[in-house]
Amino acid sequence: MNDGVTTASTTVSTRPCGVYHAPRRLRSAARFTDCRLRAAFAAIWLVGADAPKVAPVTDPAGAAEHLDPATADRFLTFEREAWAALRAATPLTLGEDELEDMRGIHAHIDLDEVAAIYLPLSRLLNLYVSATQDLHRVSATFLGAIAPKVPYVIGIAGSVAVGKSTFARILQALLARWPDHPKVDLLTTDGFLHPNRVLEARGIMNRKGFPESYDTRELLRVLREIKSGDEEVGAPVYSHVVYDIIDGEQIVVKQPDIVIVEGLNVLQTSAGFTEFVSDYFDFSIYIDADEVDIEHWYVERFLALRESVFRDPDSFFRAYAALSDEEAVATARGIWREINGLNLRDNIAPTRGRASLVLHKNADHRVNSVRLRRL
Repeated sequence: MNDGVTTASTTVSTRPCGVYHAPRRLRSAARFTDCRLRAAFAAIWLVGADAPKVAPVTDPAGAAEHLDPATADRFLTFEREAWAALRAATPLTLGEDELEDMRGIHAHIDLDEVAAIYLPLSRLLNLYVSATQDLHRVSATFLGAIAPKVPYVIGIAGSVAVGKSTFARILQALLARWPDHPKVDLLTTDGFLHPNRVLEARGIMNRKGFPESYDTRELLRVLREIKSGDEEVGAPVYSHVVYDIIDGEQIVVKQPDIVIVEGLNVLQTSAGFTEFVSDYFDFSIYIDADEVDIEHWYVERFLALRESVFRDPDSFFRAYAALSDEEAVATARGIWREINGLNLRDNIAPTRGRASLVLHKNADHRVNSVRLRRL
């Protein structure tokens, strides 16, 4: 950190909703290829001899219940094994020590999960990013202009305690390790919460995380500038210790190749706005689970925080550090019932059908089904 400015992190139904068919070879791909590295990359990532033949899918364990029937048929459904097969020859570029550093408080993730779920997604995103870059070049050729550098923006949505932040960090690391080493920045919407003084003045401090608690106009401004290719875009910084925006500090996004935007309500369409956060997404992911499981994970995380972050003298929640186990569980369940569960049901879960990809987790935190929106 220098003079209050930091750069964005750059580390790293009863019937199937669709049947996945083995993809056709991309025709004339070489027409748009202007880099030997990308041609070599295609041997691993693009469709070819190593591409798996994926059988017609079934609907795993009532997964269709997690999508609105009106949107369910817009998705292809994969059981865990079928999705994992789509990894093809994608290499695992993370080690156990690196994964340990990326785990959040009480996060449950191992390298097997990375290989089965994250690597097929990384491969898919590489194809999507390459195709989008080709489209920009084609458009520039048509206009007789130089193709601008436009970041590919990925949105990640889901409930509190569902594992969004850990997911985003791991995905960021994997994408940054593609052979062409793209610059991947991570932006969380926590920085766009209104300061506590504003929430208190409006009487909505107990609705932190609800749509009205965010400075949506500022978030839209930042995304607009990022998508416009501005050289430097500043965004506010949020501290989970003091539970507030840090005055005078900024995170700076400097012309990344890919931006991951992670937050509770990033797929929501807000009343009173003519543009939405998701308008700036090229691809979006919703991390899903049964509410009873998410509540359990929230309580577990609360207990873990009581033994760690809550003990920080500067912590907004330091009073919770002295709670007994019974008191802590009761407090966490009360917060879930009155705030987080309500927000999930009313504002977050209804946006699930707007995602490009829906990952559903079992009670053991492992993804058991994947739904990919049809093109």
